[in-house]
Amino acid sequence: MRKYLQDKVAVVTGAGGGLGRAHAFELARQGARVVVNDLGGDREGSSAAQVAEDIRRRGGEALVDGGDVRDFAQMEAMVAKAVAQWGRVDILVNNAGILRDRSFAKMPLDDFRLVLDVHVMGAVNCTKAVWDRMRAQNHGRIVMTTSSSGLYGNFGQANYGAAKMALVGLMQTLALEGARHDIRVNCLAPSAATGMTEGILPEDALAGLAPGKVSPGLVALVGDDAPTRMILLAGAGSFECAHVTMTRGVFVDDEEDAAGQVRTRLDEIRARGGEMVPASGWEQYRLELSKAGLATELAGAD
Repeated sequence: MRKYLQDKVAVVTGAGGGLGRAHAFELARQGARVVVNDLGGDREGSSAAQVAEDIRRRGGEALVDGGDVRDFAQMEAMVAKAVAQWGRVDILVNNAGILRDRSFAKMPLDDFRLVLDVHVMGAVNCTKAVWDRMRAQNHGRIVMTTSSSGLYGNFGQANYGAAKMALVGLMQTLALEGARHDIRVNCLAPSAATGMTEGILPEDALAGLAPGKVSPGLVALVGDDAPTRMILLAGAGSFECAHVTMTRGVFVDDEEDAAGQVRTRLDEIRARGGEMVPASGWEQYRLELSKAGLATELAGAD
């Protein structure tokens, strides 16, 4: 079997079970050396230790890390451990996450903050810990784990959805900033049966949603020929791409009743067909300025 990630060094957070464990196994199967991170209830990350042992038993190489993604110093130490052992870090998979589901009306703000802290600041801490090293080596692959809850919404998951969509915004900007150093950043939106989803999905659906069916998509996002700025949806053996698109819209020049024009033309504004994906946030500015017949060169925009 061809190994697509031979001798690459990968860090997977939240890898003690579920999707993270499946990712760690698949990365190792593809030849990567894997840092298996999971808080695991203690500083040693007991569940991570079992995953690492399973990788070694299968002939792979793995290190265990029990660090908390919410603590930047611990993530720096995790990366330093990988570099001390293997000399570099090529791949970061920001997978660690939690759920605290309730309707927004009943959700304590502490639960909202906790979910954002783990998902968003956890990914920020891990990414910051590898960023300068990847810049220096002119190579890096980073994956943010987003979700359909962020892309499309799910009842009872305002905190989770907000966190997951925040990771899309983080990915979009880091992909632009990392391009000159061959750091490619993407999002993976998995549909999988894990401990986080067992109470949500019916039993017959869970059987078809094995976490291992998502991990081949991850491999495609972290290889030498990986894309960048892609939102890959994966589940039950299916793979799709999601885009944040911009419709053709309309130009309104009736200043006296611009609000009325927008109200009456909403169907035209949201009409599908001819949509585009701006190359950056500034590209949206340029497109709108061009509709107005104004200069589109923005000083310092790039």
